[in-house]
Amino acid sequence: MFKKLIAMYKVTVLYNHPVDPDSFEKYYEETHTPIALKIPKLINFELTKFIDTPNGEQAFYRMAELCFATAEDMQAALTSAEGKDAVDDLENFASGGVTFLIGNYSKAL
Repeated sequence: MFKKLIAMYKVTVLYNHPVDPDSFEKYYEETHTPIALKIPKLINFELTKFIDTPNGEQAFYRMAELCFATAEDMQAALTSAEGKDAVDDLENFASGGVTFLIGNYSKAL
């Protein structure tokens, strides 16, 4: 049984299908992820690569979820030099474009 519910703030980055998936993956693993991991106040970082369903291709190619303890931590992280570096780096590999979602979420522990 879950013991408690905690609230956090999450930035979700949804990546559209890239022009060249192999180049995307190489850059994402070797360059972009290390940049993103330098973002301050980051308390959880999850990456998902979507797979095709029996009905066909997923709407998105990848998802990154960056979690912060408070709205203030999230804002500070996004406006930090490291946060700006991560956003600026998207143009170097995310050829399909990205969608950002920002929200408050709860997690059962």
